[in-house]
Amino acid sequence: MPNVIQVKSILNKTKRRDPWFLDDYTINAYSGCSFNCLYCYIRGSKYGIHMEEKLAIKENALELLDKQLFNRAKKGQYGIIVMSSATDPYLHFESEYRLTRQMLELILKYRFPVHIITKSDLVVRDIDLLQQINENAILPVDLTGKLLHKTLVTFSFSTVDDAIASIFEPGATPPSIRVETMRNIAATGLYTGVSMMPLLPYISDTAAHLDLMFKTFKEAAARYVFPATITLFGNGTADSKTLVLRAIEKHYPHLLDRYHQLFADATQLPAYYNNAFNAKASELCNKYDIPNRIF
Repeated sequence: MPNVIQVKSILNKTKRRDPWFLDDYTINAYSGCSFNCLYCYIRGSKYGIHMEEKLAIKENALELLDKQLFNRAKKGQYGIIVMSSATDPYLHFESEYRLTRQMLELILKYRFPVHIITKSDLVVRDIDLLQQINENAILPVDLTGKLLHKTLVTFSFSTVDDAIASIFEPGATPPSIRVETMRNIAATGLYTGVSMMPLLPYISDTAAHLDLMFKTFKEAAARYVFPATITLFGNGTADSKTLVLRAIEKHYPHLLDRYHQLFADATQLPAYYNNAFNAKASELCNKYDIPNRIF
C-alpha cells in the first residue's frame, strides 16, 4: 500500500526544452518507483535499496494540476508535458488508482500536448485519451508546423533481453512485452519510439546487441530512438553505482574489473568510449533508417 503525501506543485516548468524529449513541462504523479531499476538516477538514501517501499501518491495532484493548467492555458502558455521525468507514469498500482489517467483527462481538457515515457504496457489502457489529445491539443508557437504530432509515446529500454532486464530492472515490464506494446501503439496511428538508455557497458552496448535492438525496434515500427550510455552516481548502499557494481559482481564477474576501471573515479564513461558508442549508434540509425530525434 503506497503512502499518501501532499505537494505544493505538480506541473513543473523546465528551464529549457530538451532536444530529445521536447519537455516544456513535467509531471510526476507518484513519488518513488516500483520498477526498482538499479541504474536509476534518482536512487539514493531518500528511497533506499528497495524503491518500491517508499512509493507515495500525491493525493492533491489533480486539484493542483487543474489550477495550474487553467492558469497556463489562460495565458496561452502551451507546451509539451512530459509524463514522467522522475518515475514511471504507469507504475503497477496505477491500474487501481488511475491517477495518470485522470491527469490525462485534465491535459485533454486544457488542450496541452503530451509525451509519455514508460516501461509499462498499461499505457494501452489510455489509448482513447492519447488519441483525443493528439487531435485536440495546441502546440507551442515555435513548434507549430515543425512537429506534426501532439501525443508522443516513448518506451524506455536498456536491453531487449528479458533475462538481462530481470537483473537490472527487476520490477519493470519485460522488454519483450514492451516491444509488443510499442507495436500495438504504432498500429493505432500514435507516434511512438524508444528511449534507448541507459545502455550497459559490454552487456547491452555490444555491436551485436545494439544491432539486435535497432532491428527489433524497426520491426516494431519505432519512429525514433534516443541512444545513450550510462551514468552512475554515489557510493552509498542505495546509490546506482553501488547497486550496478554489485549486480555485475554477481552476474558478470568477468566484467567487474572493467567496470571498476570505467567508474572508479567517475560517474560517466570516458570520452573515447562515448565517442565510439555515438559513432556506432549513428551507423545503426542510418542502417535501419530510424532518426535519433523526433523531428
